[in-house]
Amino acid sequence: MISKRLEEELNKQINAEMYSAYLYLSMSAYLAKENLNGFSHWMKLQFEEEQGHAMKFFQYILDRGGNVELEKINRPQISWNGIIDVFEEVYKHEQYITNLINDLVDVAIQERDHATVAMLQWYVSEQVEEESTVSELLDQLRIIDGKGSGLFMLDREAKSRSLSSN
Repeated sequence: MISKRLEEELNKQINAEMYSAYLYLSMSAYLAKENLNGFSHWMKLQFEEEQGHAMKFFQYILDRGGNVELEKINRPQISWNGIIDVFEEVYKHEQYITNLINDLVDVAIQERDHATVAMLQWYVSEQVEEESTVSELLDQLRIIDGKGSGLFMLDREAKSRSLSSN
């Protein structure tokens, strides 16, 4: 059985992951409107990935005998000042999610819930990968100043991304 405190914190994380999904779907729509269909595709995959993360928390709470309590998902931003602005927001958001995951690990340790600590290690590793991927892409976008043939090439490369099996 999961502690009430940890159950509450994991439920908050479901909401944070669903907000992440909404944010990335909103970014996908913005990028499609800007005719950056490769990056739009990339963001749709991010949307799906974040939904998957939320569902892992959802199922974990149920598996541990807890109650899932879904809350309202806040409306995400809908426009940005270009591709660099989008990916700066993605990077900032992934750092925020990393902090939330780290805080969850701290709570699980305080609650002496070793099963949850072990489960959260997957998310810790996932966030390292997320931040690294976005940081690299953001650096590349900055090098080309978010325009020109370099943007065309990066957009085309983004279109080839596939969803990894998590």
